Amino acid sequence: MYNALFKIVIFGDAGSGKTTLTKRFMTGLFISDTHMTIGVDFVIKTIRVDGMESKLQIWDFGGEERFRFILPKYVRGAHGGIFLYDITNFSSISHIDDWLSVIRETGESFPIILVGAKADLDNDRQVSTSEALKIAKSKEMSFFLECSSKTGINVEMIFTHITRLMLKNM
Repeated sequence: MYNALFKIVIFGDAGSGKTTLTKRFMTGLFISDTHMTIGVDFVIKTIRVDGMESKLQIWDFGGEERFRFILPKYVRGAHGGIFLYDITNFSSISHIDDWLSVIRETGESFPIILVGAKADLDNDRQVSTSEALKIAKSKEMSFFLECSSKTGINVEMIFTHITRLMLKNM
């Protein structure tokens, strides 16, 4: 039994770690040999946040530009979004406007959080935390966080926070 059913879209450039993040959240394990998502992948998990059971439908979109055209169809009915970029690859955050324009063209309105992936690779960082926070504010993102699917740091927090935001919008 659950109190809420939410659709979450995870989007961002290819190689940013969307599938690895999703698998870590689903299994609690780091699975490094993931394959490129062709189009879209879909998983379901129920979590408890603030005393409410919420069933999350998590839609993981292929990040290659050739798949971007299908994103608007799957965004319909979404309740929340996660824009994921790779902290070791500046171009993955520099494309944020392209991704957000695809989302906003659909007319859907929902909270979107900015998440920097691969925080365990801090020595290879190309996007500073302060720069990402500035981008999150300028794009009116609902929240900003960095995570590591490898170590598990902040993975649960991402989904807890987006769920909390969606519960407020109910």
